[in-house]
Amino acid sequence: MSFGQNVTATKIELFKYKKSTQVATMVQGILDDKRKVLLKNIEEMIDQASKARGGIWEPLQDIYKSVNEAYLALGTGTVDSVAESTPPVMQVDVHVRRVVDVKIPALTVTEKDTKSMPYGFADTNSSIDRAAKQIKELMPKICKAAEYENSIFSLAKALEKTQKLLNALENVIIPQYKHNIRFISQALEEKEREEFAKLKKVKAKMESRKKWPKKKLKNQLKILKKN
Repeated sequence: MSFGQNVTATKIELFKYKKSTQVATMVQGILDDKRKVLLKNIEEMIDQASKARGGIWEPLQDIYKSVNEAYLALGTGTVDSVAESTPPVMQVDVHVRRVVDVKIPALTVTEKDTKSMPYGFADTNSSIDRAAKQIKELMPKICKAAEYENSIFSLAKALEKTQKLLNALENVIIPQYKHNIRFISQALEEKEREEFAKLKKVKAKMESRKKWPKKKLKNQLKILKKN
């Protein structure tokens, strides 16, 4: 469809613009519904993310304190060596779920071994044990907070895109379609008036020609009567 001045004033073009307006209005309604659902989900996830973040700061401080105590008691080299040689005991799986056609992550944390610590006790102390236990307990909460944060970001991007499309439809596309419909309708009405005026003139001429011989005959009769 062409916008602006390049509009052909025909009935076919008028039909096309009316149909396009109907489709654009329908899409506008769908996008508005999508926008509302996205907003609702974002608001809910912001509340959930706030709660999740609030539940990790204090435990993180406790973990930092335990690790710092281990560094002071055992030395940086020993603690780093234990950390590097310890096999992972937790696994994070990433799944994808959809919210209004938007892909957002879903994280699942599972423990591989909860019965024993994955390192020896000879060169460690209770600070490392305490830190390891605290990290295992906190990891699911950290992943859940990260899941909410990432989901909010993805939904916000989708909301921005949806809002841009809505603005284009509401402020540019639909008004331009309606403008073109008015322009074509007015042009067609003007054309119909001109054609009607031409038909009236043609009809008047035809009727005048039909009456002309009768008038001529009457005039001749009047002349004969005078003579």
